[in-house]
Amino acid sequence: MRAPGAGAASVVSLALLWLLGLPWTWSAAAALGVYVGSGGWRFLRIVCKTARRDLFGLSVLIRVRLELRRHQRAGHTIPRIFQAVVQRQPERLALVDAGTGECWTFAQLDAYSNAVANLFRQLGFAPGDVVAVFLEGRPEFVGLWLGLAKAGMEAALLNVNLRREPLAFCLGTSGAKALIFGGEMVAGEARRGHQVGGDSGLAPGRAGRCCAPGLGRWPPWTWP
Repeated sequence: MRAPGAGAASVVSLALLWLLGLPWTWSAAAALGVYVGSGGWRFLRIVCKTARRDLFGLSVLIRVRLELRRHQRAGHTIPRIFQAVVQRQPERLALVDAGTGECWTFAQLDAYSNAVANLFRQLGFAPGDVVAVFLEGRPEFVGLWLGLAKAGMEAALLNVNLRREPLAFCLGTSGAKALIFGGEMVAGEARRGHQVGGDSGLAPGRAGRCCAPGLGRWPPWTWP
């Protein structure tokens, strides 16, 4: 008998034994016996083999949910949570670029994001402003997003496969006041800057502003 048939037989037997007035423990044991005897042992064998993995995954999920609930109740933001991690383990590895092998510690990521936050505040951007990020996956991508979040700005993360009209449309709908793009995007899109900057509604003079990895030394970000 296949597993669905075995499951149905065990459920029926459980219902019958319960109607006869037997204790639920006896009924459950009898239903389990019917299930195993009807070919359900294959399912049980799989459950036994994967139980350790499944229980570990469940425990991780429960811990994450509880941690998220704790942070939500306390009103913590991701930048503040990140800052606490930096203080505990500044030299621990935070990011690894699989393509280049470049490694960033939490302290390096914190310094880079502080530079981004201070730079954009110095350029006149205010909390609530939207800044578009058009960049392939790299450590700077995380640092830019985190730095904008520290300064209270919203990062509009654009798909790197977008080109021409779709790119301009996404920029326009995002309401971005500036565009950060990587050097790999310059060759293909900088020549079309008149279209992307003009049709997207970017602030004059801010379209195509590029944030390079070498941002220089900036003071730590001071929380408002």
